[in-house]
Amino acid sequence: MKFHATTILTVRHEGKVAMGGDGQVTLGTAIMKSDAMKVRRLLNGNVLCGFAGASADAFALLERFEAKLKDYPANVTRAATELAKEWRLDRALRRLEALMTVADTNVTLLVSGTGDVIQPTDGIVGIGSGGNYAIAAARGLVTHSTLTAVEIVKTSLEIAASLDIYTNTNIVVEELENKTA
Repeated sequence: MKFHATTILTVRHEGKVAMGGDGQVTLGTAIMKSDAMKVRRLLNGNVLCGFAGASADAFALLERFEAKLKDYPANVTRAATELAKEWRLDRALRRLEALMTVADTNVTLLVSGTGDVIQPTDGIVGIGSGGNYAIAAARGLVTHSTLTAVEIVKTSLEIAASLDIYTNTNIVVEELENKTA
């Protein structure tokens, strides 16, 4: 059995970008931890990174992404692309079971082990077992509410937690100002 971390949501809305995650970590069908921190600030707090999947794999990728950010500090897209290339080509990394979402003030990206670096059209990315529930809720709230980006992330993750057994309501949200809004 493997440890798994679950739901991360990123929303870019009204000049802000917010990223949040629940705190649940499971081993098989048992809850092992309810207050894990799955969203991190990198590069002196200027980049947000969230991860879902096997915990050890996600931490390995987080460390590698942080190293790529040091190589390309002004270019999150380049750092993510270099990580995705390395992830896809390295035999050991290819076996890692995790996804990452990264954001700075200008760009939001989904990074996968298959070499994908995807920038969502609407600025909304959800990963993990409750990711699709969170995305659906966020898209509805962006369109039909006056909530802030932080409030949309928190509310959407709460909705995902009400539907997905691997997502809880111990939610942490980080926010950055969007310079290009």
